[in-house]
Amino acid sequence: MPGDRLVGVRIECRGRGELLRLEVNDAGAGRPEVRRPGELDKGGRGLLLVAALAHRWGVDERRAGIGKTVWAELLAPGADPSDAPAPGEARIAAVSVRPGQRVRAWGTWRTVRAVRSERFASGGPVVVIALCDGGPALRSHAAEPLTVRTTPAAESRVQAPAGPVISS
Repeated sequence: MPGDRLVGVRIECRGRGELLRLEVNDAGAGRPEVRRPGELDKGGRGLLLVAALAHRWGVDERRAGIGKTVWAELLAPGADPSDAPAPGEARIAAVSVRPGQRVRAWGTWRTVRAVRSERFASGGPVVVIALCDGGPALRSHAAEPLTVRTTPAAESRVQAPAGPVISS
């Protein structure tokens, strides 16, 4: 990578600490590829290491249309991979959900129409989420994590660590 190029780095802890997302972005052209360096080669191992260590990784086009973001998600030891949010999703406390967001409820994605707070009979906080489809409201403890869509699912090109594409 040329030394005169501006590079951005972002680190985000998701869920209850079970997922760490690392992002590196730049305005450069081209897409990174996993390579198979020779024994004496001095470089070319970066994405090979990422693919070996990450739960999943991928490359996104930057929203401004210039450059890309390479990202990797690492699972904490003992974390269940099926509980990890997919790319373009995040797990947030129910109290943080806002109208217009899409939440995963009863096995499908639903758009939030309205959110209000109440108290359980026991006095604890509860969040009532009205959904646009007119079905029953989603009731959840305020701190309960819900999965929301942060970007359209089709934006990411995801690589799984089990079978990275290797080019020479």
